[in-house]
Amino acid sequence: VNLFLKWLHLIFNIFRLLFCRHTTPEKFYVEACDDGANDVLFIDRVSSEMTLTVKKDIPPSAVTRQICGIMGTIRLVAGMYLIVITKKKKTGDLFGHAVWKATEFDIISYKKTVLHLTDNQMQDNKTFLGMISHVLNTDGFYFCTNYDLTHTLQRLSNTSPEFQEMSLLERADQRFVWNGHLLREFSAQPESVIFMKSCYINGKMFDWILISRRSCFRAGVRYYVRGIDSEGHAANYVETEQIVQYSGGKASFVQTRGSIPFYWSQRPNLRYKPKPQINKTVNHMDGFQRHFDSQIISYGKQVILNLVNQKGSEKPLEQEFSKMVENMGNGMVKYVAFDFHKECSRMRWDRLQILVDKVAEMQDDFGYFLVDSDGKVLMQQEGTFRSNCMDCLDRTNVIQSLLARRSLQSQLQRLGVLHVGQRIEEQADFEKIYKNAWADNANACAKQYAGTGALKTDFTRTGKRTQWGLVMDGWNAMIRYYKNNFSDGFRQDSIDLILGNYAVDEADSLAPFRVQKDWKFLTLPIIMVVAFSMCIICLLMAGDTWTETLAYVLFWGTASFGTAAIIFYNGSEFVDAPKLVQKEKMD
Repeated sequence: VNLFLKWLHLIFNIFRLLFCRHTTPEKFYVEACDDGANDVLFIDRVSSEMTLTVKKDIPPSAVTRQICGIMGTIRLVAGMYLIVITKKKKTGDLFGHAVWKATEFDIISYKKTVLHLTDNQMQDNKTFLGMISHVLNTDGFYFCTNYDLTHTLQRLSNTSPEFQEMSLLERADQRFVWNGHLLREFSAQPESVIFMKSCYINGKMFDWILISRRSCFRAGVRYYVRGIDSEGHAANYVETEQIVQYSGGKASFVQTRGSIPFYWSQRPNLRYKPKPQINKTVNHMDGFQRHFDSQIISYGKQVILNLVNQKGSEKPLEQEFSKMVENMGNGMVKYVAFDFHKECSRMRWDRLQILVDKVAEMQDDFGYFLVDSDGKVLMQQEGTFRSNCMDCLDRTNVIQSLLARRSLQSQLQRLGVLHVGQRIEEQADFEKIYKNAWADNANACAKQYAGTGALKTDFTRTGKRTQWGLVMDGWNAMIRYYKNNFSDGFRQDSIDLILGNYAVDEADSLAPFRVQKDWKFLTLPIIMVVAFSMCIICLLMAGDTWTETLAYVLFWGTASFGTAAIIFYNGSEFVDAPKLVQKEKMD
């Protein structure tokens, strides 16, 4: 028992301010240097065995480096690797607890050399290392040594004494623990987006906090992970909590977002907007029911805000969603469809108030979580809005920010920050902070899923749509097009590797990267580029007669456009598809 308690003590201090890694050719020693404890984590680089030892066992010849914590371990082609945090940045204090963002990492091989690998194995190992670095360098890994960031304020207040006595590792909400596969025996580290600000209204200082927790279930990138899996986990699922604290009192309002919760896909195929496909061969209701059962257990009543278009390629998704809610027949779930693009066309963004007014009574019925300075719970949140558009990014974030503002208006009045009749919109300094934080929240969520910042953030930041905002949306849309077609396969593989959805087998000599490309993949793009270049040259360097010039232009133009048509017809063969994920994980 004493050994177990010592182990837990070291685990809880795994992210202390001063942490040391001592390295010898055979061993790693990890020590919480600023803690004053004598216990040291010992890792055998040959057997991978982990045990506890003491400081005196660290040999003087060991090379010492300061680190900020351990992310975990992972097995690649060359064997086991230790992933450590080398730099962190303080985000702020949450109820007196310091919250940190991990900013830089190091990936250290247990093996002293990789000379035992073949050339192909070395290349594969290098690719896997690049995947891990890619995920780690994605902004959004936060941790706190003595506060559970994975649970909402309301969930933490409604727990039993037994829950409070559990370690952070044992009680963490596994939906939001992104290094669970890497570091099950150490600690939980959520991938989140956290904004914390001390704000002033009427000379009163209060803390305003926005936390978005991204689920690691059905995780991935925009076009390769849509809908739900058999367990009911939705793609791009995010729980967003807005917290305000003043004079000891605390209030919290929670919303969720997630992909349309049945089986559908939207594979990239070089077209700007691939057509969504609803799976016709599976029973949608099982996963659909599981998703909303989980939602009701976690959050209570559900109001679905479906913001997709009600015409064109998105229409079948809206119709199917509506039909499934009706067939489910659960009185705890209500469905509200709002054609965002139609209602807000021609810059009529004031029409978003139509939706806010429509659900106002439901929001008042849900309420929010409120606790006074003595710790007495005055109000519970009885339900949540589950918002979605196609990506659950741009349109969704705009609506969530409006609903959160409405809740915050009531919270600040109840806590005594706002006077009766005062509006948040009238508080210029706080209004700027609020809008920018929600816009930054949108950008962070979008970068993780779609590869770029969010669209429509000019409205979130300023309260109105601007011409410059349209230009920036166009630029981000072009970047998204490129990434979704030509780099998202690598991003998807990286996420699956670090979450344990794909396990590297050291003995497997047939790595998935060494796949021969079809001749079309190399030949057709070259022909298209050459033909298009010749067409431009013929236009710039006219022949002796206009008929000769026209003939050359028509020939090379036909060749270039014809080749482009063939490429787009076979578009799915030219995109960067994931190589590590099994087919059943892709559906």
